[in-house]
Amino acid sequence: MKVAFIGAGSVVFTKSLLTDILSFPELRGTTIALHDIDPERLETAGMMARWTSDQLGAGAKVEEHLDRRRALDGADFVVNMVQIGMHEATLLDFEIPKKYGLKQTIADSMGIGGIFRGLRTIPFVLDLAGEMGDLCPNALLLNYTNPMSILIEALYIASPETKSVGLCHSVPYTAREIASYIGVEHEELIYECAGINHIAWMTRLELEGVDAYPRLFAAMEDPDVYAKDKVRFELMRRFGYFVTESSEHNAEYVPYFLKDDGLIERYDVPVDEYVRRSEENLVQYAETRRMLLAGEDFSLGRSVEYGSLIMHSLVTGEARAIYGNVRNTGLVTNLPEGCCVEVPILVDDTGLRPCYVGDLPPQCAATCAPHTAVQNLTIRAALEGRRDHVYHAAMLDRHASSVLSLDEIAGMVDELIEAHGEAMPEGVRISGAGAGRV
Repeated sequence: MKVAFIGAGSVVFTKSLLTDILSFPELRGTTIALHDIDPERLETAGMMARWTSDQLGAGAKVEEHLDRRRALDGADFVVNMVQIGMHEATLLDFEIPKKYGLKQTIADSMGIGGIFRGLRTIPFVLDLAGEMGDLCPNALLLNYTNPMSILIEALYIASPETKSVGLCHSVPYTAREIASYIGVEHEELIYECAGINHIAWMTRLELEGVDAYPRLFAAMEDPDVYAKDKVRFELMRRFGYFVTESSEHNAEYVPYFLKDDGLIERYDVPVDEYVRRSEENLVQYAETRRMLLAGEDFSLGRSVEYGSLIMHSLVTGEARAIYGNVRNTGLVTNLPEGCCVEVPILVDDTGLRPCYVGDLPPQCAATCAPHTAVQNLTIRAALEGRRDHVYHAAMLDRHASSVLSLDEIAGMVDELIEAHGEAMPEGVRISGAGAGRV
């Protein structure tokens, strides 16, 4: 078995996924092909991969490739975890909107930050899919890169022959958080969840056959518990269901929490949180490289990520249920056909089979639906070279439109496009291209 890691310079995440994969006896001896465009980060990833394999006695064959095609050649699985533009692009996504009065928290999957990260990343993902078609046409692409929904929908539209699934840890982490709030072990909690990535709804919560939602609503009334997750508890109070991803993410997905400083303070919304995390990631990478060069040890343990479970099930036939992001082929019946949805997926050696969900509660579907429109317009902007669709996507974003005027949104978009320059799709970069009516 060969697994290609694209963007392997995300060293800590690479270690986590490798630990998961190589912990399975059946997956030992795997060829791990690492690719990154940064030679130092690639070298660091290689050191980490060899150390992890040695610690687990896994006998992995570790390869380092600056040439992406060599990493892909003959792969059975391709793991995508790139960040196009890295920290510098992230700063632009925050600092320019802030000039216009638009505050953000994470800005990597939805909103203005998500739109521009999508525009930067769609061309890369489609190039990757094209190379997979040449070099490993039967491989499964496991996408961890955000904006998840934009990238997966773009793949299904522009490269439908590529076998792909989007993976995120927000569902299992949310289940663990809920279990901690109500004082039970997460293994005891039975749940069903569906929606779109980062806005999927826990439509079923049970403990020993009994609805667990009354316990969660009661837990919310404990000030100590409420303080841990204020935004999501407020959304549950108003909409009736608990949503995946954290309060800091969801604060910028809806127009209720970032409109003014009073709300930001009331709900403890961490403005610019991802900038701080991005800076911490740079420090963490430097410390990880220092530790590797010094021969120091790291902790190893299984994560909640689904990637290794999918690989193991496809190789061994062991049946599992996971959550993933796929094209909506009537799976969630009150979300648009063709959008990207997050649903349960059954997996064994016959492949991945997304599960039919039916209708979400109408208020939950209505919360997701505006984001699916923004995602589709962003994809159209990239694939069709339509700058006007970037304006359309930004104008329809729920958070931006709650704070900014149409003129302010247009000015912000223009400035972001100019700042990101060559990272933007060609048609989008040209002022007035496909201008339509703006």
